[in-house]
Amino acid sequence: MSPTRILVTGGAGFIGSHYVRTLLGPAGPDDVTVTVLDAFTYAANPANLDAVRDSPRFRLVVGDICDAPTVARLMAEHDQVVHFAAESHVDRSLASAAEFVRTNVLGTQTLLDGALEHGVGTFVHVSTDEVYGSIPTGSCSEEQPLNPNSPYAASKASSDLTALAYHRSHGLDVRITRCSNNYGPHQFPEKIIPLFVTRLLDGGTVPLYGDGLNVRDWLHVDDHVRAVELVRTAGRAGEVYNIGGGTELDNRRLTGLLLEACGATWDSVEYVTDRKGHDRRYSVDWRKAHVELGYKPQKDFTEGLAETVAWYRDNRDVWARTPAHPGPEEDAPC
Repeated sequence: MSPTRILVTGGAGFIGSHYVRTLLGPAGPDDVTVTVLDAFTYAANPANLDAVRDSPRFRLVVGDICDAPTVARLMAEHDQVVHFAAESHVDRSLASAAEFVRTNVLGTQTLLDGALEHGVGTFVHVSTDEVYGSIPTGSCSEEQPLNPNSPYAASKASSDLTALAYHRSHGLDVRITRCSNNYGPHQFPEKIIPLFVTRLLDGGTVPLYGDGLNVRDWLHVDDHVRAVELVRTAGRAGEVYNIGGGTELDNRRLTGLLLEACGATWDSVEYVTDRKGHDRRYSVDWRKAHVELGYKPQKDFTEGLAETVAWYRDNRDVWARTPAHPGPEEDAPC
């Protein structure tokens, strides 16, 4: 039997590269080949793919998901798509939304057109819990109306709806995941955990938005990519699956844990003006993924955070080459 040919967009980024390393690693399936399509914007890192670069089942294509001829050529060569590629930084979307609409909406539509034209079997679209907006209590199910509050979240909600429309209108096998906040090694240091860790390891200060009481659910990247693979292999066409981590923390509590892990004190914290439209709390109900696919987060947060801090401490040569963003981005998983 021929191997399943999987096209992974954004496969040089934090989550996408983790998925690729997992697929092609010793515990991954041996009946797949992987092509990464990545434009190598600021958040991508070639080093993220070093572990699989010599695999005979791996290929790298540098290109833009908005480039229809490139997308069409690749779709004709593949059986399935796992779509991670996205602009994902909320602060950047507040400053300039155009690139978010281009990449997240037009780019997704270009991929969907290519998949439809060339008969791609399964299209997994990786999204975010931010499309639901802020909720004071409880958790959002997949049936929750979308209520995005930032240009980033609105662009992802638009791409979700477009993907579902291709399933309903054309019968394309689209499967959507909406994850909570990811953390782990290799994350670009603009998100709150790697930003704080890298600054604290350098003896610097860290910025905490507002009163620090915004709540997020934390999902280790190991658990996320395992869930994505469950959706790819066992999910249902036209369905949305929430992927949660099971650890809800406000940013002040998270900051305390990071200070402790890095041997710093609260003297290293600077309180800054809150972000515009800063969502107060996210929480997703992931029971559907558990019941249908057997998903359950396995990584203990205390253990996962310690391992993440250790990775940044031991891999300064990797992250020190990247420009640290001034804003404490705790949203957007990618």
